[in-house]
Amino acid sequence: MINPIKQDADVRMKKCIEALKSELAKLRTGRATTALVDHLKISYYGSDMPLSQVATIAVQDSRSLTITPWEKAMVQPIEKAIMTSDLGLTPTTAGQVIRINLPPLTEQRRKELAKHVAHEGENTKVAIRNVRRDAMTHVKDLLKEKQISEDEERKAETDIQKLTDKFVADVDAVVRAKEQELLQL
Repeated sequence: MINPIKQDADVRMKKCIEALKSELAKLRTGRATTALVDHLKISYYGSDMPLSQVATIAVQDSRSLTITPWEKAMVQPIEKAIMTSDLGLTPTTAGQVIRINLPPLTEQRRKELAKHVAHEGENTKVAIRNVRRDAMTHVKDLLKEKQISEDEERKAETDIQKLTDKFVADVDAVVRAKEQELLQL
């Protein structure tokens, strides 16, 4: 009865970590990465499509990306999506190839991004603690319904807390790695 609660908590906490990683992948660091523009939506024949489904995205070198649309008509909508995004990047077009040059980050911008990373990490920790709270509530409900003993409840709460501590440590590691990547010159 308790194992499904623990397994559910484990799965939900893993999803929190994955969401943090995908959110941090969108942040611009000193290096070019395709994850920077993957989340952009392009208007494609009346529906919004992810950029990766209408064009090939490649890292040309450490400071530039190339985007090659599969249809020539998609060049303008892709440029527009990049310009209106919150990335602060300006695309340059040569025929059907769109290039994005990433300027080096200033020290102040690096510190702002590091603060943002820490904030995202805190939000993820809150989400993990909410999962813990839900799991503990389920365990207490089982105790009230007399489906488990008090000893089983205490053991389950200890196990859930250990699981929470493990995932909070994982969040700290992910945040630390991203901050080091940002502050690296």
